[in-house]
Amino acid sequence: MWSGPRNISTAMMRAWESRSDTRVIDEPFYAHYLRHTGYDHPGAEEIIGCYETDWRAVVEGLLADVAEEPIVFQKHMTQHMLEHIDRSWLGAVSNCFLIRDPRRMLLSFSKVIPNPGLDQTGLPQQVELFNWVRAASASIPPVIEAKDVLRNPERALRKLCAALDVNFDRAMLSWKAGQRESDGIWAKHWYASVEKSTGFAPYKEDDTPLPAEMNGLLEECRRLYEQMAQFCVN
Repeated sequence: MWSGPRNISTAMMRAWESRSDTRVIDEPFYAHYLRHTGYDHPGAEEIIGCYETDWRAVVEGLLADVAEEPIVFQKHMTQHMLEHIDRSWLGAVSNCFLIRDPRRMLLSFSKVIPNPGLDQTGLPQQVELFNWVRAASASIPPVIEAKDVLRNPERALRKLCAALDVNFDRAMLSWKAGQRESDGIWAKHWYASVEKSTGFAPYKEDDTPLPAEMNGLLEECRRLYEQMAQFCVN
């Protein structure tokens, strides 16, 4: 699953891990991304020191895992797929895309990463990856919107599972609160709300405006978001 930041992707990871037939992998390219970009993320040095930083080794491990498990749910941040990383391995896995209204994403993201650049939102990379998969597979990969999941988790997950040719499991709708061994060590910086949750939080309307200085970024993000939103599974 290809997601941008602050996009219920960790809750989706919890949902898939609740299945008895599924193992999850949390952001396997994060250490490479931090080492290559030098971005000052919370806990960056610890992440780089604890995880694989060679993208080729990451890909090799991911494909080996897919071959050995019934279902492997890989949670990826699209901004982690830097331009120099070969995309061809995507043809060996099923790809789906999780999007979220850019205004709400930016409101949440900027609380942790002040003044993010467009590349840090993951939206340019998400569109690029979507188009790559679409061209390589000659089909439209499934896209789901975060608010649709929160409004009706069962309906959205049933649609996603059907699109991926996987049987829906009601276990995906709830989970125990707390940490997971599968969580990256960055969980202490990013996962506080998910660790308190036992299921998808109800969707709440929020018209909080962005700071005026972020309006230009919002326009760029919305243009990219809309390129994918038209393909959401219904």
